[in-house]
Amino acid sequence: MDQTSKINYANIGLMLFSAIAAFVMPFEVFLMAYAILGPLHYLTEISWLHDRNYFVKGKYDVVILIIAGLLLVLALLDSRLELYLHLDSHFSYKAMFTAFFSALVFVLIKDNWLKWIGVLVVWLLSFASEYLYIFLLVYLPTLVHVFIFTALFVLYGALKSRSVSGVLSFFVMLLVPVLFFVVAPGKVGIPITSYGLAAYDNFISLNQLTLYTFFHTKFESLQQLTNNDLDKIFHSTAGIALQRFIAYAYTYHYLNWFSKTNVIRWHQIPKQRLIVILAAWLVSVALYMYSYQVGFIWLVLLSFLHVLLEFPLNFVSVIGIGKEITSIARLKKWALG
Repeated sequence: MDQTSKINYANIGLMLFSAIAAFVMPFEVFLMAYAILGPLHYLTEISWLHDRNYFVKGKYDVVILIIAGLLLVLALLDSRLELYLHLDSHFSYKAMFTAFFSALVFVLIKDNWLKWIGVLVVWLLSFASEYLYIFLLVYLPTLVHVFIFTALFVLYGALKSRSVSGVLSFFVMLLVPVLFFVVAPGKVGIPITSYGLAAYDNFISLNQLTLYTFFHTKFESLQQLTNNDLDKIFHSTAGIALQRFIAYAYTYHYLNWFSKTNVIRWHQIPKQRLIVILAAWLVSVALYMYSYQVGFIWLVLLSFLHVLLEFPLNFVSVIGIGKEITSIARLKKWALG
């Protein structure tokens, strides 16, 4: 078995591990993965992206993504901590839209004039992006980032290496969430603890909006949750099945990154930078242990930045998948004469 196959089968094992852990304790597994694995992932991935110029063509292209990240964090903190900055949701989805599609411009265009004209066009289009509001602010930085883009990375790697085990891992990754809604949904596992209830308040809007939009769950209020509303999120069959998917997606997203250390070599960095990364990670975990709310606020900028700075790589992967599929189709056509 070659090294690529070993990594792919190891990742299938990590998928199953993540699935079992998420099935048994969906809320606490997510909270632990987010607090312990999350910070180390943000720090090491940003470091790795930096050494590869964030997969863009210009030296300063990434500045737009950083500025957008800063503005988004200010808007989030404004809503949570009442900073009175008056940065509403319209401001936020325009910033996310501009960052996401500017990343595509940075991947495709090298000429500076054409590039910045493209960014200007993207910014103008952001004023008409209201109907993408939920996708941009709720799903793009969360489930799209940790599940869909991770699945695309897995598929791209499988196609590029022409690996059967890689394709198998891709389909296993997609199959697991389906099983959460089929195999004993909401019936098995450990109920959420009092600590989990308090800590999960930072993420509850994702569950609420998803249950309301895709599962037609009716809430007494979409603004101020009642005890009956909380019961639907934390104890209903749909609520628990959804959380198992969320916990699985996040846990495997982090484990996938660390499992491919020898492939992407994010650890091959100057010793001083590695020390800073490890120190920042330990401080972050300590803050989460002290107070989950404090840890969340401490890392919200890093979390947003790693999502936005990865956008160019996401587009590179999608383009790469298209090229690999085209190449395979051409080879098949040539072989068939």
